[in-house]
Amino acid sequence: MLKKMKADSYFIQINNFVLGLLILYLFCFTKINAQSAFNVNKQLNYCIQQVNKTVAANNSIGDINIPRSIDNNAKVWKYVDYKDWTSGFWPGILWYAYQFSHDNQFKIQAAKFSNELIPLAYSPAYDHDLGFQINCSIGNGFRLTQNKNYKKILLAAADTLATLFNPKVGTILSWPREVQSLGGHNTIMDNMMNLELLFWASKNGGNKQLYNIAVKHANTTMKNHFRKDFSGYHVVVYDSITGKKIKGITHQGYSDASMWARGQSWAIYGFTMCYRETHNPVFLDFAQKVAGIYLKRLPKDMIPYWDFDDKSIPNAPKDVSAAAVTASALLELSTFMTDKTKQEYYKSKAVSMLKEISTPKYQSCEVNNAILLHSTGHKPHNSEVDASINYADFYYMEALLRLKNMGL
Repeated sequence: MLKKMKADSYFIQINNFVLGLLILYLFCFTKINAQSAFNVNKQLNYCIQQVNKTVAANNSIGDINIPRSIDNNAKVWKYVDYKDWTSGFWPGILWYAYQFSHDNQFKIQAAKFSNELIPLAYSPAYDHDLGFQINCSIGNGFRLTQNKNYKKILLAAADTLATLFNPKVGTILSWPREVQSLGGHNTIMDNMMNLELLFWASKNGGNKQLYNIAVKHANTTMKNHFRKDFSGYHVVVYDSITGKKIKGITHQGYSDASMWARGQSWAIYGFTMCYRETHNPVFLDFAQKVAGIYLKRLPKDMIPYWDFDDKSIPNAPKDVSAAAVTASALLELSTFMTDKTKQEYYKSKAVSMLKEISTPKYQSCEVNNAILLHSTGHKPHNSEVDASINYADFYYMEALLRLKNMGL
């Protein structure tokens, strides 16, 4: 009996010791987890701080007043006018700043810069970037204010963009000015992003045919723009008369056979958006396939090199803009997953990207007035390499706002 009591006492001590260790582990784990938690509001407040700095330090000249990029080791923004393909991102950033802060000064600034872009909607289409320019600026303005004039402008811009559609090819012509030099009707991966304007217009009083144009463009791109591993070509050239595919090449990537990081990001985002607008499961499946090869080949820090196949990796420049676009896309993609495991997978990947982007390594802070560092615009032309670029800032803010709206 005495032996049994001693044994019971021994096991009680052991159990208490194990329980104590477990409690200590849970306490430490919870504390570490809390310390490493990603604070979305903190990052958005940082964005507001940087946007305010850019507004205050505006040293533009006349109509060339839209901040586009800041070169590596530079302090001052390079400015462009409303015709530049990036012109919609700065007003878009201001609209996002207004959305988060509710500060009316951002609304005033956003409206000012958005209004500068209005002539684009009523002029002959220069290229496919009309969607970027108008949807990121006036599209966000309409979403947040329901300004009826903005709606008219969006509908006009959609009609203008649609004039570049070639029914024989089945895509929107990206660069009319390059038809001769490239040897035919050209379509670039970036163009997937501009379909959103057409989808929106078709559902908000515009021509219903705009919906069909967007779907046809997406289907044609899905068929011709990708290799067997689902990595994409930057540019596909078609015969303008017969519509036959001539070749897949690059313009901003490392080579015709390489996977240009931002191009693949456009694909992930674009096909996810196409599923949102059409509910066609083919687009949802394809979005996961083009995301799969991107995620599989990412370096450990989740920020891609500018091109996945640059032979100088790991000494090649990064492209944080591709990471920001992908993070925003994956957050939306996660919301379409009925499988909880897949939902958590895409969400966790996006959050990991945003956590890394939000470190001192990638945030501009006191280096310059932009939000982010280390984007790569056009490496083959040695343009905006390892720079701060407005579209990186735009999609970073968009991703943060999406994360906040998801309650994470």
